[in-house]
Amino acid sequence: MSSASAEQIYFGAAAAGVRPDPLLTISQWADKYRKLSQRASAEPGPWRTDRTPYLREIMDCLSPSSPIERVVFMKGAQIGGTECGNNWIGYVVHQAPGPMMAVQPTVEMAKRNSKQRVDPLIEESDVLRDLVQSPRSRDSGNTILSKEFPGGVLVMTGANSAVGLRSMAARFLFLDEVDAYPGDVEGEGDPVNLAMARTRTFARRKVFLCSTPKITGMSRVEAAFEESDQRRYWVPCPHCREFQVLKFAQLRWPKGEPEKAVYVCEHCREEIQNHQKQWMLPRGQWRAAAAGDGRTAGFHLSSLYSPVGWFSWGDAAKQFEQAQKNPALLQVFVNTVQGETWTLLGEAPEWQKLYDRREGYRIGVVPTGGLFLTAGADIQKDRIEVEIAAWGRVKESWSVDYRVFEGDTSRPAVWEKLTGLLNETFTTASGLELPILQLAVDSGFATTEVYQWARRQGGRVLVIKGDSRAPALLGAASPVDVGPLGARIKRGIRVWPVNSGMAKEELYRWLRLERPTDEDLEEGVPFPAGYCHFPKYSDEYFKQITAEQLVTKLVKGYRRHEWQKMRERNEALDCRVYARAAAGRIGIDRFQEKHWAELERRVAASPVKEPRPQAQRTPVTQPRNQVRFKVEI
Repeated sequence: MSSASAEQIYFGAAAAGVRPDPLLTISQWADKYRKLSQRASAEPGPWRTDRTPYLREIMDCLSPSSPIERVVFMKGAQIGGTECGNNWIGYVVHQAPGPMMAVQPTVEMAKRNSKQRVDPLIEESDVLRDLVQSPRSRDSGNTILSKEFPGGVLVMTGANSAVGLRSMAARFLFLDEVDAYPGDVEGEGDPVNLAMARTRTFARRKVFLCSTPKITGMSRVEAAFEESDQRRYWVPCPHCREFQVLKFAQLRWPKGEPEKAVYVCEHCREEIQNHQKQWMLPRGQWRAAAAGDGRTAGFHLSSLYSPVGWFSWGDAAKQFEQAQKNPALLQVFVNTVQGETWTLLGEAPEWQKLYDRREGYRIGVVPTGGLFLTAGADIQKDRIEVEIAAWGRVKESWSVDYRVFEGDTSRPAVWEKLTGLLNETFTTASGLELPILQLAVDSGFATTEVYQWARRQGGRVLVIKGDSRAPALLGAASPVDVGPLGARIKRGIRVWPVNSGMAKEELYRWLRLERPTDEDLEEGVPFPAGYCHFPKYSDEYFKQITAEQLVTKLVKGYRRHEWQKMRERNEALDCRVYARAAAGRIGIDRFQEKHWAELERRVAASPVKEPRPQAQRTPVTQPRNQVRFKVEI
């Protein structure tokens, strides 16, 4: 290379470094250069901001010409939030090069997002394809989690990777779905704080937090939105032209016909059809409701604003009706449709009310309606406590029996008693003998003994471990193939994470359900979904099953919810949570009508016979004559 050529390269690089940021906004850039791929979009072709006009102001706040430093987008589903962030990525690569970091909840999600969204973003745009070399080129700087381009680099990582979050300094930071991030990443603290620390050296940094909200008091996007100027999108009524924020409470539809949902204007009371959103959205405007800190622009948008052809008001009404039949879906509706946080009902129900509504069915016999059995076992130093629960349609449940096996859990004798229970059957009203399909046993105490026992029992035992970070009540299993002495075991067991906090919140919601009146039951009114039936246990059981309460703590500036014991004993609560996890493993959360119908057919098909005699139960006591759980027969 000649000295003249080298000098030109150096001068060119220096000129690029001092060149001012362009005046083109992100929305203008997207309309001019962005192409949507068939791989990543239901509407491939040129990007049109007019299709989602509410995104224009959000994107433009991310533009270099805007004084805003942090943009917060708390949203429902199917309104284009992620594509808004992808437009920003394309703009940075082409118009405002610099170091950029994009964070997904996990590294695996970051890889998937890179392949499904970022790669098509680059491949479908001529201006971006020329700046980011093909990954097939040697030393191209284009990998799954890193995209180099002249003047900058895009690094993608997961909020579960401390190494990824402190891998580089970043002027631009895209934090996607922040409410799905773990509370702590590898013992180094909050992942959002770790990522934000990467931007401190840049005076003109930009940060974009985008997420569907989750739990009140634990939601990162809600906390950031409350610090902002809290903008909401106001749209005019096509009849009276008065502006309003769309609210789900204004939807109306005939019962059982959600597809006919209309929006009732809160001013003129006229009905607005879903297709009229096409007229309303372009005429809408963002209005701030708070002063904020002057550096943060916050935007809140529900799925009611989703453009025509994406998510309709009828879709929202249908989801709401489904949530009324299945309370577990109500949180999903509030989070993804309304774009609001879900408030956990962590206050313990009154044990006396539960005690007073006990029923007269026999302990050890499966009442009518119970279609399959699960059990949950809690391991203590000197005993194993187990509850057997029957499950029916819409997750209605009956406590069938509660056993306490005394004995040192480091010795085999007490485990033999648990094996005996696992091999028992329980009689239904039709005379069918039902086995325990799945027994969930907690491995938090006496872990080695739990593993050894579970290996001998086969697939009917579910080894579980509490994990508050699990995204669902029952998470994905991890293999455990190492024995107590470190020897590798060919056929090791699997341990399933259980979000016990989620299960307790669900259970407490069920325990608050009101029993139908006798008149309603005579007329065939069913018990509500999730209703819990109990036989005539003593008061100790009901005190235990309501022994915890959700409390709020302030940890490092963030509000955290924690379940705390309000009394010494809570084994009955834990056993019920574990039995619920076992039902989840059976598939109760996915059962459809055909599954319930088949279970009912099997239970009803058995010839009626006399129930097997029940063994007389004696009160179980602990050392020092402390009365434990006693059943009243």
